[in-house]
Amino acid sequence: MSAVTYELIHECRQSGARYGRVRTEHGSFETPAFMPVGTQATVKAMTPDELQEIDAKIILGNTYHLWMRPGMEVIAAAGGLHSFMNWQGPILTDSGGFQVFSLARPKDISEEGVSFSSHIDGSRHFLTPELSIGIQKTLGSDIMMQLDECTPWPASYDYAKNSLERTTRWLERAIDVWDHPEKQALFGIVQGGMYADLRQQSAREITSFDLPGFGVGGLSVGEPLETMLEMLDVIKDIMPREKPRYLMGVGTPVYMVESVLRGIDMFDCVYPTRVGRNGTAITSKGRVVIRNAVYAKDFSPIDPDCNCYVCKNYTRAYLRHLIKANEILGMRLLSWHNLYYLIDLMKQAREAIQADKYLDFVKEFYYKGGFVVNSSK
Repeated sequence: MSAVTYELIHECRQSGARYGRVRTEHGSFETPAFMPVGTQATVKAMTPDELQEIDAKIILGNTYHLWMRPGMEVIAAAGGLHSFMNWQGPILTDSGGFQVFSLARPKDISEEGVSFSSHIDGSRHFLTPELSIGIQKTLGSDIMMQLDECTPWPASYDYAKNSLERTTRWLERAIDVWDHPEKQALFGIVQGGMYADLRQQSAREITSFDLPGFGVGGLSVGEPLETMLEMLDVIKDIMPREKPRYLMGVGTPVYMVESVLRGIDMFDCVYPTRVGRNGTAITSKGRVVIRNAVYAKDFSPIDPDCNCYVCKNYTRAYLRHLIKANEILGMRLLSWHNLYYLIDLMKQAREAIQADKYLDFVKEFYYKGGFVVNSSK
């Protein structure tokens, strides 16, 4: 039996958006869902208890960063990532591929894997599909991701085609060493750049393997939103209905709301904590740059429509003071609010899907936020 199972509970009659439930050994979560990113075995500025308070059900760990520091020997001695970071809920670990391609310099991609220098100390390493799975086994995550080649944008047609086909071959190698499917699930990753036929080719190849779920990678890497949505549209009917679909590295409200329309179930991104540390709040009315002078005497909450701990207890003026004074509490509180907002946004999306009113939800989302409507649905 697979370590992870997915139940498609309801499809919105108004929009086709999906409501489901993913079950793991460490608990279950409803979809669509946002997953906070715990890159270095911690969601920045948040304790595990605080994550539970904002109703985070699953978080991410990062293979590359944890391999580089503190190293697998330490995490193995701790009994795995759950014990090491004191998080008892589900954990998804990415393969490390994105960080190798985005952080490590120099790097050399071959059929065997990727040779690179650590961004921490310059030491040389070689990451293969097999080693990525081996590291994730040691981490003990509930969901492992295959090593893929994250196609950059822009990329030529030939590059994107070679890249997606290598990703398929790397998935075959990952499956060969995936020897405990009853303990850890393995997701394959759809690539293909920004070419519709290549996206469809990759989706057919990757989903031909009977895996517990599938990721969609190489999107939201600088391309226009309309292009990203087109890539989701062309693969939507290829992706298996009975398996969860994870759009990797996407966590801005408009992108999430639109992607749910296109059948996406899971999201993750460092965005909410990154902008929070820099003094920006995500709200139902759009972004609020708290450090701006206009909020110096604004004693209203960040978002009047938000029920999080921060909005119930603190004002924009106080938060601006903390950020301007470079106080850690300001960064923590904004990160708290931003994570809550995205988690709650997906909760509202689930409720709308179950009520067969997801298109109405999308329209209200755009109206309240004053966003430009991008949806073609």
